[in-house]
Amino acid sequence: MDASNQIRNLIFKYARAIDAGEFNSVGALFSRGKILLDPSNPDSAVSGEKAITALYEATTRKYEDGTPHTHHLTSNVEIVVEEERASSISYFTVLQSIADFNLQPIIAGKYHDTFALYEDGWFFETRIIEVTLTGDLSNHLLIDLPKISN
Repeated sequence: MDASNQIRNLIFKYARAIDAGEFNSVGALFSRGKILLDPSNPDSAVSGEKAITALYEATTRKYEDGTPHTHHLTSNVEIVVEEERASSISYFTVLQSIADFNLQPIIAGKYHDTFALYEDGWFFETRIIEVTLTGDLSNHLLIDLPKISN
């Protein structure tokens, strides 16, 4: 499998892990990387498997079945590979449905990712999550996000 497809699969594994409520798997994807919560502030980085797992456990609501009742759609994936490094921009849309909450999009935006190739494969290096649209996040997140003017 070529590098672009391996990287695309990492991006899709992230979405499946969140939707399955497997936050330890999300953390594992970033075992050698970090998520920048505020791209203008390098001190906002959350790095490594344990810290990123803890971040998702602290911010994402799970229901009795152990999942957040979401479906992450990742699209418009653009990947640039330069030897042992790569970058990507992709879109995300998150859908949610629970009792008394009809199926609806709750948040959308862009992922800005970088990747590094190691002997055992490609890994996330950095992820910036740029939120561009927000809906009703009250059933999904355990924290408040600033409301985006849609």
